[in-house]
Amino acid sequence: MKKKVLSKLDLTLYEETLSNGLTIYMIPKEGNNVYATFTTKYGSKTNTFIPIGEKDMKHVPDGIAHFLEHKVFEQKDIDPFSFFGARGADANAATSNDKTTYMFSGTNAFEENIQYLLDFVQSPYFTDENVEKEKGIITEEILMYEDNPFSKLYEKSLYNTFVEDPIRLPVAGTIESISKITKEMLYTCYHTFYHPSNMFLVITGNIDVDKTIDLIRNNQEKKHFDKGFSIQIKQVDEPSIVAKEMEVISMNVTIPKVSVNVKIPIQEIKGHSLFLIRSALFHFFNSKFGITSKFTEQLKEDSIISEDLAINMVRSDSYFVFMVIGETNHPTVLIQKIKEELKKSSITLEEFERKKKVLMSSYIYMSDNIYSLNRKIVDNLISYGKVIEDVKEMSEFTYHTFEDIIKQADFKNISIVIIDKK
Repeated sequence: MKKKVLSKLDLTLYEETLSNGLTIYMIPKEGNNVYATFTTKYGSKTNTFIPIGEKDMKHVPDGIAHFLEHKVFEQKDIDPFSFFGARGADANAATSNDKTTYMFSGTNAFEENIQYLLDFVQSPYFTDENVEKEKGIITEEILMYEDNPFSKLYEKSLYNTFVEDPIRLPVAGTIESISKITKEMLYTCYHTFYHPSNMFLVITGNIDVDKTIDLIRNNQEKKHFDKGFSIQIKQVDEPSIVAKEMEVISMNVTIPKVSVNVKIPIQEIKGHSLFLIRSALFHFFNSKFGITSKFTEQLKEDSIISEDLAINMVRSDSYFVFMVIGETNHPTVLIQKIKEELKKSSITLEEFERKKKVLMSSYIYMSDNIYSLNRKIVDNLISYGKVIEDVKEMSEFTYHTFEDIIKQADFKNISIVIIDKK
C-alpha cells in the first residue's frame, strides 16, 4: 500500500490498486462519520468510442451517461436508497461531463454500506420496461431545467462557447436523444466504462485503513471481471473561436441575467503545469470579479448590480472556460465593463498575495471537512490523474509565475448569453 503524508494538512493519504485495476484512496480522520465515493471516469461528453469487444467507433445518444446513472440505482431486489436509509446513511449519485459518482455517508454500519455500494454499482439490472419508464422521469427533469433561467444560462453558455466538443451538450441530453436509448446501449456503455480499471474509490473519515482494504479486496475477489483494456474515445479538434458570440433568450425573469464566457486555449500557455495554469487563471478571475474585488464594489456603487458576480470554471481537454455571471437591469453596460476589465491583465503583488493567502486558508479549512476533502481528491484524480497537495503546490506559486501565465493567456474569444425579460 502506498502512503503519502500531506504534511501541510497534517493528513495521510493511503493508496492501493487491486488486481482487477480498481484503485482505492483513503484519508482517515477522527470523528464519527465516513464519506465514500465510487467514481467512473465517464461522463456526458463521451458519446463516441470503441465499445469493449468491438473494433469500430460507435456513437451513442446524448445524455446516456446520466441515464445510466439513474438505471444503476434500479436493482432487482432492493432499492439502494432504502438499503442505506435503513442503516442511517445518506446516498446519492451525480453525473458531470467527465465523471459519474455514486456516494454514501453515515456514522453506522460502514462495512455493510461500503460493500453494498460496490455490489449495487457492479450489478446492473436493465430491462426494456424499466428503461422505457426512466425516459418519462428524465423527460420531466429536462423540462424542469429548461424552465430554470440559471440552468438555461449555463447550458447555453457551454453550447455557444464550444464548436465541436461534446462538452457543449446538456448532461441530461435532450428529450429527443434520450428517446433513442435502449437497454442494449446502456449495457454497452456500462461494460466499457464501469470496468474497475476505469474506476476509483475515495473514502474519508473514521476508518481503519487495513481492515477497509481487506474488506474491499475480499469483495472484489468474489467477482469476475474481464481483463482491463485501453478505452479509445473519439478525439475532437476544437477550434479556438466560439460557436456563437451573442445570444439573447427571453424567459420569465424579473431581472435579466448575463454570462460572459471566456474561452482560453491551454496549449498556448507554455512552461507551466496544468495545476499552476488553472490556479493562475482562477486567481485572475477571482481577483478581477470576485466578491471582494474593487470592480464588483464599484458595480454595486453604480447600481449596475445588486448581488455579487458569480464565477464558474469548466475545463475541456484543450480549453478553460471562465463564466462571469451576474444579474442586472443594465446588461449592455455590465458586459462592456467586464470586457474592459479583462483587458487590464495585471493585478498588483499585494492583491496577488492577499488572494493567495485566502485560497491557502480555504484549502486548510477544506481539509477539516470529510466531504470537501473527498470531492477535492476526486477532482484531482479526474483533472490531473493524481492527488495534488494543494497547499504545498500553492506555496510555490509565485507572482512571477502568475504574471507569466496571464501574459500568455488569450482572453479574446468570448461568447455572451443574456436571459432577458419576456
